[in-house]
Amino acid sequence: MLLPLVGKAQTLTALSGGPGKGAAAKKVKVEPSYAWSISEPLGLHYPSTIDTLLLNYHKESIPSHQSKAWATTGNFGAAGQNQIFFERKAHSDFFFEDVIESWLPSVETQRFFNTRIPMTLISHTTGGNKYSNQDRTKVLFSGNVGKPIQVGAAMDYIYSKGSYNYQADKNFRWSLFGSYIGDRYELQTFFNSYNFQGKENGGITDDQYITDPASVQGGETKVDNKSIPTNLTAAQNKLAGVELYLNQSYNVGHYRYERDSITDTIIGRTYIPVTRFIWTSNFKSVKHSFLNNNANEDQRFFENSYLNIAGTDERTRYWRFRNTLGVSLLEGFNKYAKFGFAVYATHEMRKYYQVIDTVTGSSLAEGLTPLPVAVDASKSQQLFWVGGQLTKQRGAILTYSATAQFGVLGDVAGDINVEGDITTRFKLFGDTVRLRAFGYFKNLDAPYLMKHFLSNHFAWDNNFSKEQRFRVGGSLELPWIDTKLEAGYETLNHFIYFNNQALPEQCGSAVHVLSATLSNHLGFGIFNWDNEITYQTTSNDEVLPLPNFALFSNIYLKFKVAKVLDVQVGVDCNYYTKYYAPAYNPATMVFYNQRELKCGNFAFADVYANFKLKKARFYVMYSHVNKGLFGGVNYFSTPHYPLNPGRFQFGVSVDFVN
Repeated sequence: MLLPLVGKAQTLTALSGGPGKGAAAKKVKVEPSYAWSISEPLGLHYPSTIDTLLLNYHKESIPSHQSKAWATTGNFGAAGQNQIFFERKAHSDFFFEDVIESWLPSVETQRFFNTRIPMTLISHTTGGNKYSNQDRTKVLFSGNVGKPIQVGAAMDYIYSKGSYNYQADKNFRWSLFGSYIGDRYELQTFFNSYNFQGKENGGITDDQYITDPASVQGGETKVDNKSIPTNLTAAQNKLAGVELYLNQSYNVGHYRYERDSITDTIIGRTYIPVTRFIWTSNFKSVKHSFLNNNANEDQRFFENSYLNIAGTDERTRYWRFRNTLGVSLLEGFNKYAKFGFAVYATHEMRKYYQVIDTVTGSSLAEGLTPLPVAVDASKSQQLFWVGGQLTKQRGAILTYSATAQFGVLGDVAGDINVEGDITTRFKLFGDTVRLRAFGYFKNLDAPYLMKHFLSNHFAWDNNFSKEQRFRVGGSLELPWIDTKLEAGYETLNHFIYFNNQALPEQCGSAVHVLSATLSNHLGFGIFNWDNEITYQTTSNDEVLPLPNFALFSNIYLKFKVAKVLDVQVGVDCNYYTKYYAPAYNPATMVFYNQRELKCGNFAFADVYANFKLKKARFYVMYSHVNKGLFGGVNYFSTPHYPLNPGRFQFGVSVDFVN
């Protein structure tokens, strides 16, 4: 069921009547708006939401609230990694993007709308002071041209100076998107562009400025966060990318006619698609650059300099062009067709451009480290997969999907990717219980840059085996006690990770991960208490370190004022146990393992008030309200990068329905 923007159909008033006649009001029914997302490779539709909810509107403005356990360099829009393993994505083709993936557009996050009435959503959030301000502005427009055609545009701009020196970042992204949903022809397309620029400070030089400031400030306990020295002062990363996506399909079928039972005349018809022919095309191009103008800091902070000792100015580029052709027998074209079945073939071209090694043997006398490997400056790949998909998206009792994909050409030859899930619903104690099982088996080649990479400070040439992953799990939702339990188990063979030298390495033994998450909502009148706790354990915490427990708790009052103003007032808190949190390497934008310092065992709490008045939402919040009061002073989620101290924040979002 697609989720509506409004719960009831809207009405418009139209004026009728000729000259000299009184105007008569006529109400025209307008269907509720809805949104959907799509999945690769065939563009299946899945219900999505329109961002107009009151609850927890404030959360999207806090960097560490991206998950219950989020390792981050601290600033909003900057690098971070999810420490809830079952929520973490695998390494992508261009690993520089992985740590800012939460702030980037993608096929998975792209939404399409059917709004009937044109819709414009505008929001702005801000916080901090003039030296540490954090601002984000978002605009979303969508409108229909008749019933089948939808067009839209979106913009998202983040500018955050950060609470500490030399960590400011800017992220500007925009997109154009549209769809055509007809009886026979369907089109879903978008063009996304993003430009990220972030300064890199390498962390603070001494953690005691946060944990024990008196010891490093001659007895002074008050800290000016902007005066804390950092390891780097002239370094920055830039990432810029574009993506063009087109999913087209043509349906072959027949019309089903509806006849009047008395006159036997045709009063309506419905097109019943039987077979769908699909073409999906996707082009993506990304470039990364790392710049450090301070040569002394460059050599002091990084262990090796292979290409230049006068600083670093390097670029890595990548593009891919993917095409998928498929044919699908559609679910429900007759009473015996209880599922849909599709087969497809995918071809992909990839091209990588890396730093060119221009150093000669005589240059090594100038202080350069000899290159340990030889890596091609450019590399092309031709890849080909075949696959099949079995789906059942309709039905109140049972739905399922299964996809199997096999690599047959290029580096992906021999790859296997089989994924599936099944959901059933049944009545128990007068309510509907939802039970879901999921799993996958993956035998996949490592991304090219994980095997072959060259830069000023890091170089590797690896011959990795295919990484194997096997996961099974399930979830149970009990609505009468508003509780959800999800559990899973995964085995990883030939697991690839970044070791304590920030170099990719493959584990020679199996790593096992067990995870369970319990979510619960308690409500008594206007009082509400939401809790979500995750337990996870890893068989090898030197290869895959994880916090054992992670908790998010939210206590709030929810009520209405004067029957028009919805209010949510409360306090929320994140907490996770101590573990060897990953460190961050600014030159390659990766989190890597370390065994010197544990992070965690601190609380990060916020007091907030969210409001909604008709089509407007706004909030006020003081984040990290417990700093200096309770929850510990060691508020680092990754070594040497403290989280934001306490700050006042507010935001507003308005839904302009024309």
